[in-house]
Amino acid sequence: MRRYGAVIGLKPEQIAEYKRVHAAVWPDVLAQIKASNISNYSIFLREPENLLFAYYEYSGSDHDADMAAMAADPRTQEWWDVCMPMQSPLESRAEGDWWASTEEVFHLD
Repeated sequence: MRRYGAVIGLKPEQIAEYKRVHAAVWPDVLAQIKASNISNYSIFLREPENLLFAYYEYSGSDHDADMAAMAADPRTQEWWDVCMPMQSPLESRAEGDWWASTEEVFHLD
């Protein structure tokens, strides 16, 4: 298992809507997340900076392939079409990334 974290901005006027849609994530999207070998997935909001921090654990053997499968899923694409306009990607993110990757600097089991 490998832990992943990522950060993205959230538009202030979208906070309530982002919380609302994430209170009822579509079952097909949840199923695809699990099919992509992701578990313990959480998204945290830091206000007033309006930063989202995502954390998940990946248990598969090919992260890139599993992320590509998720990106190719039509229902997940629909979900992203809902969520992405609410978000503000960090300028410092890697080219081609939407969420900015983070480095794990500490962990305790």
